[in-house]
Amino acid sequence: MIRDVLRMGDPRLLQRSAPVDAFGNPALDALLADMRETMVAKKGAGLAAPQIGVLQQVVIFGVERNERYPDAEPVPYTELVNPVLTPLSDERDEDWEGCLSIPDIRGMVPRFTDVTVRALDRNGKKIELRLKNFAARVAQHETDHLDGVLFFDRMTSMQSLTFLEEYSRFHSKDED
Repeated sequence: MIRDVLRMGDPRLLQRSAPVDAFGNPALDALLADMRETMVAKKGAGLAAPQIGVLQQVVIFGVERNERYPDAEPVPYTELVNPVLTPLSDERDEDWEGCLSIPDIRGMVPRFTDVTVRALDRNGKKIELRLKNFAARVAQHETDHLDGVLFFDRMTSMQSLTFLEEYSRFHSKDED
C-alpha cells in the first residue's frame, strides 16, 4: 500500500526511532512492502520508516534509474533493520540532496564517501555492506531519519538551498 510521506514540520520526523525486536513476521513484511511501494510511487532513492509515521529503525534504498537523480549510479535494492553506519575514512563529498519529506527543495550536503553498514534483514540475519559514493550518501541520508535528523541539519551552508525548479534551471547537470 502506498503510504503518505510525512513532511517537514511533522514532529515525528524529529524523533529517534526504536530498534526492531521482532523479525520474520507479517507486520515487518507488510511495513517493508509498503515502504518499497511508497518509495517507487514517490520516485525516491530511499525511504525510512519514520517518513511514513512508523518510528522503527527500518530503511530501504535502491535505484536503477531515477528522474530525481539522473546522474546517479545504480544502487541495488536494499532493506536494513537496526542499521549502524561507520565511516571508513574521513573523506567526504558535498553534493545535492533532496528528501521526500521536504518536497521540491534541494541543498548541498557533505557525506562520507565510504562507509560500512551493519544491520539485520527482515528475518533477523546479520548483514554487513560496504557502500561508496551515491549508495553511501543514500544510506547516510536514510539512517539519519532514524535519529530525527533531516538533510538541512547536515548542510554546512544554507546558501545552496534551492527549490527544485531553480535547481533544474541553474544547477542540474542535465542543463550542462
